[in-house]
Parts: sequence; C-alpha cells; structure tokens
Amino acid sequence: MNNADRQKNVILIGGGGHASVIADILKQQHRDIKAIVSTVDVSSRRIFDGIDVLSHDDDIAKFDPKKVSLVNCIGVLPGSGIKKTVNEKYLAKGYVFETVVADGAYVSPYAVLAPGVQVFTGAVIQAGAVIGSHTVINTGAIIEHDSRIGSYNFVAPRAVICGQCETEDDVFVGVNATIIQNIRLGKGTVVTAGALVTRHTLPEQKVYAQRSVLR
Repeated sequence: MNNADRQKNVILIGGGGHASVIADILKQQHRDIKAIVSTVDVSSRRIFDGIDVLSHDDDIAKFDPKKVSLVNCIGVLPGSGIKKTVNEKYLAKGYVFETVVADGAYVSPYAVLAPGVQVFTGAVIQAGAVIGSHTVINTGAIIEHDSRIGSYNFVAPRAVICGQCETEDDVFVGVNATIIQNIRLGKGTVVTAGALVTRHTLPEQKVYAQRSVLR
C-alpha cells in the first residue's frame, strides 16, 4: 500500500469480533474510520462508538473509491466464500482493500504482503515470506522464512507455518495448528485446531488433530 492509500478514510465491512480487532488496530494508528457496514446491531461494541453505521453493503457506493479504502472484516469459517464474493464485488467497482498490520506484529522488511492482507498483534512474518492478497494472519500466528501463503488464506491464532511451506488459495489453518517445513497445502485445505501436518495435502482435504498426518 502506498502513502496515498494510507491517507484515505477507511470503511469497515462487517461489525463482529473480527471488525472490533481491526477497528482497535486502526484507532491505535490514528486512522479515520469513516463508517462501518453491518447488518447486525453493533451498539454493544464500545470500540465502534462515534462511528457511522451503515446497514447495507450497497451503501458503500455513496463513497468515492478515490477517497476511501475498504477493509473486509467479515469473519472467516472453513469453506466460506462470502469474504471473497464481497471483495470481488467492490474490486470490480474500483475500490481498494487496505493492508492492515498491527503495530504489535513483526513483519520482516524482507517479507512481501499483497494488498488486503491483515496481520494481527503478536503475529510474526519472517524474511522471505510472501503473503497472498486478502489473507489473514491472526493473533500470535507465525509464518516462518521463505513460506509462500496463497490468497484468501486464514491462519488462526498461534498457528505455526514453518519454513519454506507453500499454501494455495482458500486455505484455513486452525488455532494452534502446526505445518512442518517444506509442506504444500492444496487449494481449499482445512487444518483443524491443534492439528500437525507433516505431508502435502490434496485440494479440499481436511486434516484433523486426532488424525495427524504422518509422513
């Protein structure tokens, strides 16, 4: 993201817990959150106090894409394509999705983040890593050196992807899961919480903690 994008006002899409974390990060960075788009009541979430709430995605159209950037805060579940569908709708209209990196995360200057990536507090992305567009690296997750993470991945809190791994698009890695070095995860792979992955996976494969994959 260039400096011009960072000067834009921000619109958050989604009003749940994921959006709360994003709003907290942006507020700490003194960013101007112009509005939140949420179909659910957000009045109980104090983090949103003082921010305009829009009730429908189409309300975004009233904002000039040259003057605002979007952050997709819709929560991610395994196999869900809602986030991608929303992104593609607004990308086609000329909007830009902002890359968000918490001040408390470590991203090596020798790593590469594509547009729309979100990196939460305590996450570590090491040298040589490449993170694909619209991927979420959640709280305390670790992406080790030279790993290549595809687009629309979700790496849950405290998950570890070791060095020189590769994930294709739409991969979900659950809480506390570990992917050992040099592993490739096929498109749409789901790794459940606490699982250990020690060999390549096929597209759409699920890896369960109680059935850890052995080499």
